[in-house]
Amino acid sequence: MNSSALSRYRAEWFNGADNARRDILAGMVGTFALIPEVIAFSFVAGIDPEVGLFASFMIGIVIAFTGGRPAMISGAAGSVALVAAALVHAHGLHYLLAATLLAGLFQIAFGLMKLDVLMRFISRSVRTGFVNALAILIFSAQVPQMLDVSWHTYAMIAGGLAIIYLAPRITTAIPSPLICILVLTAISIAFPMPIHIVADLGRLPSSLPSFTFPAVPIDWQTLRIVTPYALAMAAVGLLESMMTASVVDDLTETTSSKARECTGLGLANIAAGLFGGIAGCGMIGQTVGNVRYGGRGRLSTLVAGLFLLLVMVPLRPWVAQVPVAALVAIMIMVSISTFSWGSIRDLARHPKVSGIVMLATVVVTVATHDLSMGVAVGVLLSGVFFAFKVTRLMEVAIDYDAATDTRTYRVSGQIFFASADIFADRFDLRDTASCVRIDLTDSHLWDITAVGALEDIVTKMRRHGIIVELIGLNEASSILVDQLAPAVGSAISQVPGDSQLAPR
Repeated sequence: MNSSALSRYRAEWFNGADNARRDILAGMVGTFALIPEVIAFSFVAGIDPEVGLFASFMIGIVIAFTGGRPAMISGAAGSVALVAAALVHAHGLHYLLAATLLAGLFQIAFGLMKLDVLMRFISRSVRTGFVNALAILIFSAQVPQMLDVSWHTYAMIAGGLAIIYLAPRITTAIPSPLICILVLTAISIAFPMPIHIVADLGRLPSSLPSFTFPAVPIDWQTLRIVTPYALAMAAVGLLESMMTASVVDDLTETTSSKARECTGLGLANIAAGLFGGIAGCGMIGQTVGNVRYGGRGRLSTLVAGLFLLLVMVPLRPWVAQVPVAALVAIMIMVSISTFSWGSIRDLARHPKVSGIVMLATVVVTVATHDLSMGVAVGVLLSGVFFAFKVTRLMEVAIDYDAATDTRTYRVSGQIFFASADIFADRFDLRDTASCVRIDLTDSHLWDITAVGALEDIVTKMRRHGIIVELIGLNEASSILVDQLAPAVGSAISQVPGDSQLAPR
């Protein structure tokens, strides 16, 4: 690590006493917001809640030091739990721990190979759809806690929201969600009422996590079983973490190392697997909440992990008394602040295809409760629309010179796999002119499909006795033709002296 990188890393940890105070308080609030979601996703994965909580503790501690995005909270939740459920159901917890270790290795390899650049293929419309879908999922996850409950619960939620939104007008020294938790807990203890508390969500751990190597046979059969799940868990975890990191980049107007976040998540998941935990990823709801509460540095991530351990064991009796209504109020606030309300207005202002991509990402994500599936559909649609757009930009103008009996095809635009067939269809392979000139001055050949189409045109025209001239190839296209289509070069070398394969 050079001096510049070391200075930046130090600043990410220690950037003033005031920032440290905000990081500590924001991390503490993030812990409370993390607990119910981790427990809920533990049930989804078919594991005991303490497995998810242990994993979140280990992931939070490790990634605070190794991650690439300060202020980002990661834990055992999200779509990774959906992938893990099938493995747990079929083979049990220890195979899940083995898959977690292997997923961590895959993620480290992904980061070392700098494959995070694939994030560049995710358009802004997909990112907006991802954020909006997540906001909807965060809110919908609170709905079960608001069904078949007494009026006391609704009153506590309303009171919690009032505290969250009004307290900052009085003081910003303490994050309003933390005030909400403290006040509602005090009220519920002082005035007992029929409401759910954290203890009702599941059994909290009563001891510290311990080293647990997966009790599975070390053989090819085990590798065959866990590898598909490990790959899926690694891919889903990285996708959610990269998307979460991008959202935090936008919120904080800073940049982060996505490759380092990949390797950091891999190391964190290996640590989780070795201490009896499930693989995890970036938790965007808790991360956005952390940033909204003032968290900016690595200290907030570390505090979220350490405070979770403190909450799980020494403070377990007190945390068990926290009303679920307080957590619901916090997550409703997070969902409201996460949703991109401006995107609704943009539907009328932006191109329709952008709106379609955004809405498709939202609909698929909400319908499947799988963020990775929604992003995959959004990226696919973006690619399809882009291909159609580029295809329409490719044109072929045709001129005929009767004096020389020469027909000129002037090609402009990008020729690649999506436009190559349209490019080829513009040519009359049985042209009646004695000479055909193909002018590629304003075009570019991108791939083997484009070169193959050009090769077919030249070869077939010469087969019908037509003299073919190929002019205006830029240097990159010329090199590609020389490498992939020697027949074109051979045919061109036979034309009269003024014909050329001329780099531009």
